[in-house]
Amino acid sequence: MQRLARNGGTAELLRWLSGRADGWAGIAGSDGTVLSASGTVAPDAPQPPDVPRLVADGVRALAERGALAYSHDTGAHTALLFPLYADDRGAAPLLAVVTPRPVAAGLATLLADVLMPLSLCWETEAVERKRRRVDLAESRGREAVLHLLMTGQLSIARQVAGALRPRLPDPVRVCVVECPGGSRDEVARVCAEADGGRSWIVRCPVYARHLILVMPAEEAPEGTATDEAVAALVDHCVVGVSEQVPLADTATGYRQAFHALAVAREHPARHVRFGLTPEPALVVGSAGRQWAEALLTPLLTHVPRRAQDPGSQELAATAASWLAFSSHATGHLKVHRNTLAARLKLIGELLGLDLHRLADQSALDLALRIRATPAPVCTPDPGEPTRTDTGGAAAPAHANGAAHDLDEVLRRPAVQEWAARQLSPMGGPAGPAAEETLRAWLGCEGRLGPTAAELGISVPGARKRLTRLETVLQRSLLRPPSARYDLWLALRAQEVKP
Repeated sequence: MQRLARNGGTAELLRWLSGRADGWAGIAGSDGTVLSASGTVAPDAPQPPDVPRLVADGVRALAERGALAYSHDTGAHTALLFPLYADDRGAAPLLAVVTPRPVAAGLATLLADVLMPLSLCWETEAVERKRRRVDLAESRGREAVLHLLMTGQLSIARQVAGALRPRLPDPVRVCVVECPGGSRDEVARVCAEADGGRSWIVRCPVYARHLILVMPAEEAPEGTATDEAVAALVDHCVVGVSEQVPLADTATGYRQAFHALAVAREHPARHVRFGLTPEPALVVGSAGRQWAEALLTPLLTHVPRRAQDPGSQELAATAASWLAFSSHATGHLKVHRNTLAARLKLIGELLGLDLHRLADQSALDLALRIRATPAPVCTPDPGEPTRTDTGGAAAPAHANGAAHDLDEVLRRPAVQEWAARQLSPMGGPAGPAAEETLRAWLGCEGRLGPTAAELGISVPGARKRLTRLETVLQRSLLRPPSARYDLWLALRAQEVKP
């Protein structure tokens, strides 16, 4: 019994008991519900009993009589019940055994002896189940806070995070850690120790091997940077880190960290920090903000016909999640794929966009990022006149004018400079081949098969080209969040260059 308790716990003890009793053994709750069981009553036995009903009747009789044990003969079988706990701890579960008659000699004594190891195993497993529920609740709570941060709901995120530790830092760096298979919990412990418990650590709801760390922007007073420490301590671990961003721009930090992760996979040190700036939403100026507002207004003013239908904020969050994670958005949003498809269809109808086209996806992605970016940090148009409103804040003179076309936004000098920076890594000797691959991939809507056909090479060959291009551009292309929207916008900006 001691060996079984150590190696197999409750399940092995019940299996052993059912064998010794040549019947059925299980644990029943105080209401008669069978909680765990092993063995069966032989189906060819004369008048085989209804075991669940027999156990429930025995539990009820034991409670009514206030007895310490119960035995009931059905003619061909005997049911034996013993409470697992001998002290006064309320409604205790019971050990129940159904065995053929005559009862084997010494079985009652054996059952009395097994109560102690069985009760210890049951209690230990109950504590472990509670611990797992607590861990799951905390993990889901952290995931919810990350989701709120990614959708820009900063005040609610801080309120929810107030019950957990550590406090959300501001500003932050976002770190994405790709763990070896099956080691995410252990890597999370290593991250917490390496960072001194300063970071907000979340198990990624989309990628099963990823950890997301929202870290204080300033380095720890002593010791190695967290990304370097984790890469050094965990074999086959890869780490990507964003630039310093405000807490409200956690979504931007995550995209940057994910792009850095794509480069880190090919880097000997296995950790890379993002180095391309700025975000396109920061350089579009007032023209870009007007264009984004005009594009998104039908979505943001949408009123659902039924109370159970998604509202404007939920649809906007769905669009942002799908653009970032593609089909993996179902795991991020915790919705069925049919629900996601229905929402995307509604979003496309409201905005007048074909979300199967990369051009429309890129436009919507840029508009949502502009909306999530505070207006004061956007680069103003050179020489743009400003006016002062009643609150004293500077605003563009044509802030209430007509919305600008996307091509007009892309012609802005600041956007043209941003586009040149995005494409500048392809200026080396491999530039023409790299640009040909990129244009073919974007022209085929980011699909690998048609890209290979367009280039006249195999699908594995196209994948290898794009993997090399990820290293050149220092951006993720093959896995979402992908840089394809930024790259489409950069190439389009070159095409409409004044």
